[in-house]
Amino acid sequence: MADKKVCQSLCRMCDDHCGINVYLEDGKLVDIDGNKDHVWNRGRLCIKGRAGVDMINAKDRIRKPLKKTENGWEEISLQQALEEISEKIKDIQSKYGERAMSVWKGEAIGFAQQEEIARRFIHAIGSPNYFSNDSECFVGRWIGYSLVYGRWNSQPEFENSRCMVLWGANPPHAHPNMTQQINRARDKGAKLIVVDSRLSAIARQADIFVKLKPGTDGAFAWGLIKELIENDMLHKEFIENYTTGFDKIKEYAKSFTYDYVAKETGVDAQNLIPMIAKEMYSAMPSVVNYVGNGLEHHENGINNIRAVACFDGLLAAVDAKGGNYSPIGFPLKELTLYHEKPLTELEPIGADKFPVLYHYRQECHTMTAMNTILTQEPYPLKGMIIAGANPVLTNPNSEKVIKALSDLDLLVVRELFMSETAELADYILPAASYLERSELHCHGGYQVIGLTPRVMKPEEDVQDEFQFFHDLAHKLGAGDYFPWENEDELNKWLVSDSGVSLEEIKAHPEGYNYAPKKYAKYIEASKNGKAFNTPSGKFEFACEYLKDLGYQEIPEYISPVYNTEEKREYPYTLITGARKVMYYHGRNRNFERLRTACPTPEIELHPLDAKKLGVVDNDIVKVTSTIGSITIPVKVMHHKEIGEGVAQITHGWKESNVNMITHDDRFDPIDGFPLMKAVEVKIEKVEQ
Repeated sequence: MADKKVCQSLCRMCDDHCGINVYLEDGKLVDIDGNKDHVWNRGRLCIKGRAGVDMINAKDRIRKPLKKTENGWEEISLQQALEEISEKIKDIQSKYGERAMSVWKGEAIGFAQQEEIARRFIHAIGSPNYFSNDSECFVGRWIGYSLVYGRWNSQPEFENSRCMVLWGANPPHAHPNMTQQINRARDKGAKLIVVDSRLSAIARQADIFVKLKPGTDGAFAWGLIKELIENDMLHKEFIENYTTGFDKIKEYAKSFTYDYVAKETGVDAQNLIPMIAKEMYSAMPSVVNYVGNGLEHHENGINNIRAVACFDGLLAAVDAKGGNYSPIGFPLKELTLYHEKPLTELEPIGADKFPVLYHYRQECHTMTAMNTILTQEPYPLKGMIIAGANPVLTNPNSEKVIKALSDLDLLVVRELFMSETAELADYILPAASYLERSELHCHGGYQVIGLTPRVMKPEEDVQDEFQFFHDLAHKLGAGDYFPWENEDELNKWLVSDSGVSLEEIKAHPEGYNYAPKKYAKYIEASKNGKAFNTPSGKFEFACEYLKDLGYQEIPEYISPVYNTEEKREYPYTLITGARKVMYYHGRNRNFERLRTACPTPEIELHPLDAKKLGVVDNDIVKVTSTIGSITIPVKVMHHKEIGEGVAQITHGWKESNVNMITHDDRFDPIDGFPLMKAVEVKIEKVEQ
């Protein structure tokens, strides 16, 4: 008779970490479903979560260390791999200096505690060069909001909101449980407004949909700001007591007339702006303005995000019930070494070019890293450990990424599967899945903490991230920075100052509530002279910190380049990266049951553009930018789904890899995010 067991954990197939039930038979994973008691997902589980079974049991999963030889891949023991890798790291650092080594964190094997461990390791061995996918995803929003009022909340209080404005976000495909919160608010009468360049899944549900041209969100935001100010639809007490720079944005907003906003965005500003402004004002302060990934990949991304963040100050929606609530954090001990061993004198790569990115996130710039490897300027970068990342598919200008990674003296990749990046490695090490390791997670919106317990024993040569970096640090003489024997000991240390034991957290798989909610915390904080975590201690409509660095003090709108040219060699505007619900960036396409739902890449075209090009569904077109070209099948959309002259390609496909044509040479000047969502291209039919 089979030994059946049910364990409760948290899903890590994306960053929502939903509560799950894990079903085992004789130690083998047979099923996963949702934990009805968990505060976040309440028993719901998306298709990605259920595909955790496919991931962990996959036949093509890497289970043994691999070493590249002249004759191909050779299986070696874990100990041999660690010995050889450590010796090569020693050799690189001896020849070129400590900073010649680097790590790159991805998302395939975790991006919470794993990130902090990778950051700790690279500083422990004397290098400041930590890279990750975050220098082109999520951090743009984090920095944009932090510049305005000191934090960004990825989980606003939708459920108590009376008006929700989503900017470039599509929760049904990216965050399904956020969608349920939105739906619960709508059941209570809240309005849903969606601002996007595509009729996304969430836009189809909206009370008001604003289909604007890519990268023009800032113009529309400024039109709304002007409307609110000129009609005195403001929270005056909050502005007077807790903000700085209001007069400057009041003056700047005057130029954003209906006609100018309409010209920039392509929408009916005269009707839409007053309508939306009234909805926002009538719901004040229970208004959520939520910015998605759609605003980040533009040359004007940070200022567009800052402009949207200004609504929280105008309407006192910051830290408000039903607004952008600021969660109380759980007091985990600090795992990184930025205070103990900052290493800033070693010139972290990209910190000079994008100082705001490094100041706020201690994040090195991945696109600059590619240039550094190829040019060896300002110094040699010779070795890299990549954990669960696939930059060949996810970073812009993939050809350069391939060339750069191939030029390294040492490339080590830790992965679950043979990715396009792993194919370039000198060593591939099998990584533990989220059910084969243990880590702590917080749901800020509910102020609960949870633990993913180790419910399955990894195979002999499979290590979790902690154990790998622990063992390597000890071999490199940095063992003092990794004193814990295993991840369980690390977890106990992390919570040791909190007053909550690891056992208490383990006892609450539904989420341990560590603090009650408290709104408007800035009122009490202001008594100590610092209402917000900004240089001035106030909500900053105008930012002196940016001004001192030579950037715009207020979030000035800069029209996208494509929008300023009358005659264009590349007449179409390409958006990249719209989510597909079954995939997570470059992941899950090797799972047969998911691939059947969305088997191939495609370019989404407006029907008039398809007619102009003489193409129908499944015809092949060649798409060319100044970076390169790809060929890809066509999908003709309904005319309401996408704008004329605009196309969309989802990233993450080896076939028709859209990042072969995205820019690694054009950036937002503040955070260094690459241009990936308003790429000028030409499209031509390929005769078959």
